[in-house]
Amino acid sequence: MPVSNDTPTHALKADSFGRILLVQGPEGPFVRRDLGATPLWLRLPAWWLARREARALKHIHGMADVPQLLDWNGHHLDRSFMAGDAMYQRPPRGDVAWFGAARRLLQQLHRRGVAHNDLAKEANWLVTEDGRPALIDFQLAVIGNPRSRWMRLLAREDLRHLLKHKRMYCRASLTPVEKRVLKRTSWVRDLWFATGKPVYRFVTRRILHWEDNEGQGPKP
Repeated sequence: MPVSNDTPTHALKADSFGRILLVQGPEGPFVRRDLGATPLWLRLPAWWLARREARALKHIHGMADVPQLLDWNGHHLDRSFMAGDAMYQRPPRGDVAWFGAARRLLQQLHRRGVAHNDLAKEANWLVTEDGRPALIDFQLAVIGNPRSRWMRLLAREDLRHLLKHKRMYCRASLTPVEKRVLKRTSWVRDLWFATGKPVYRFVTRRILHWEDNEGQGPKP
């Protein structure tokens, strides 16, 4: 979807890995991940993350309540715009139906062989204008055989993160099975907390000088 230089844009987010822009195109608004403002030393990881997102979105093309890939040319990624608010902006408190629909959305995603892999962040869960759950930001998504042990493990981690949000906003509706899922942590989670997360925090906070507050929005 080519866009002229005078097309109105609005910055939604900017960090060391690029800018997220809301662009008004000839057929309506869409979202652009622009790598042009990325520092030279971060362009390779920024390109790798954007390419990973493009592959995941292409794989689930046509699925409801996820972005649709419009274009990826190595410099910017364009995806469809979904009107709504991040979970932390419009929490689904006590909304059992929302969490039921969110679980079905995850099941659809996993049946297509994609694990989101970044659902601890409330910013990656949308509450759409008509109250449905939706998913965004597939930079860390993994594609694979949904029946493989690895993909089933990642799918379970996706579910655990959803249930953690349900525990926060709809605790009384947790079922006994969901409570057991929350208690059973996987070796992937334990390895991440022991090794990956300390490195992530050091890089983001000490080197890049930004903090996403676990995707819950700015701290007050």
